[in-house]
Amino acid sequence: MSGETPKTHKAAIYDNPGRVSTKIVDVATPELNVGEVLVRLTHSGVCHSDLAVMTNSWDVMPHPTPKGQVGGHEGVGMVVKLGPGVKDTIMKIGDRVGIKWVGSVCNRCAACIDQADGVCFGRTISGYFRPGTFQQYVVGPVDYVTPIPDSLSSADAAPMLCAGITMYAALRKSNARGGDWLVISGAGGGLGHIGVQVAARGLGLRVIGIDHGSKKQLVMDSGAEHFVDVTKGDSASIIEEVKSLTGNLGSHAAIVCAASNDVYTQALQFLRFGGTLVCVGIPEGVSVPIGSAKPSHLIVSQLNITAVSVGNKKDAEAILEMAARGIVKTNYTLEPLENLTDIFQRMSTGNLQGRVVVGI
Repeated sequence: MSGETPKTHKAAIYDNPGRVSTKIVDVATPELNVGEVLVRLTHSGVCHSDLAVMTNSWDVMPHPTPKGQVGGHEGVGMVVKLGPGVKDTIMKIGDRVGIKWVGSVCNRCAACIDQADGVCFGRTISGYFRPGTFQQYVVGPVDYVTPIPDSLSSADAAPMLCAGITMYAALRKSNARGGDWLVISGAGGGLGHIGVQVAARGLGLRVIGIDHGSKKQLVMDSGAEHFVDVTKGDSASIIEEVKSLTGNLGSHAAIVCAASNDVYTQALQFLRFGGTLVCVGIPEGVSVPIGSAKPSHLIVSQLNITAVSVGNKKDAEAILEMAARGIVKTNYTLEPLENLTDIFQRMSTGNLQGRVVVGI
């Protein structure tokens, strides 16, 4: 069963991987294999992970990004064609769906059985050796594209497909409960301000947001109880301020969204006994060990360190439901796909607040 689709379509490619550079080109519209659907994308979020993939700045990526890669992994659009074996009782032409960072999973490995989609041994990554969402048409497995709630606009839904899922999963793994203190480092970023909303408005946590002073209003508007400005003190004073705000005990949990080795060095010092550090932001270049993660320090205070590599299908459904109910809303600007290079340049210099969504 199919709809009319063009032979070629518009896409933004990484034309010079290793540098901030994209180019708008025409690419072939793909054919469908068994179990796949073709999605006509209308919106895509722009994530810091896309910048890292484009510039080859993560040491966790095993191979350099190929020239001509179509990036992006927060895409929303309409199903326009069903591949062989896809029954319209499962998905119909006209359904709105989302494409995520994890483009597909094997559904067979130990990680999949444990719902750890982000570390599936056979996973594919949208925008990294798999065509991503900075284009008009993209293919996705019918069992892994994410249905979008009718009441949620496509532009609002897009950032939920990576930033939202990741922060929801991070909060789930933080073990924080209503009334607990939570520190979010990088609270004014694309992930951070979503995490503040989910934590404060959705889970009833007491949030301390840490970021550059220019992002204070966004963090406070998102529901933080306190804001710590990283430009007004050194690491020791920031740690002391967090301790003071939490009755000198420290926070029950801390989530690091900032892509900084230095932030990880101070993060464990935010925690009280039994506290949990959740690692989210991947430092660019070479990641160094968390400075204070000595066995003696962890043991004496009974601290926990965990991490998330995005979330699973259940996390995706949960955060989209929160967004549809108005509990969380991304602070974003809507720009055309043709602005992508400029968007990445602003991102690389730290001159973005919240998120950017591109119309395609």
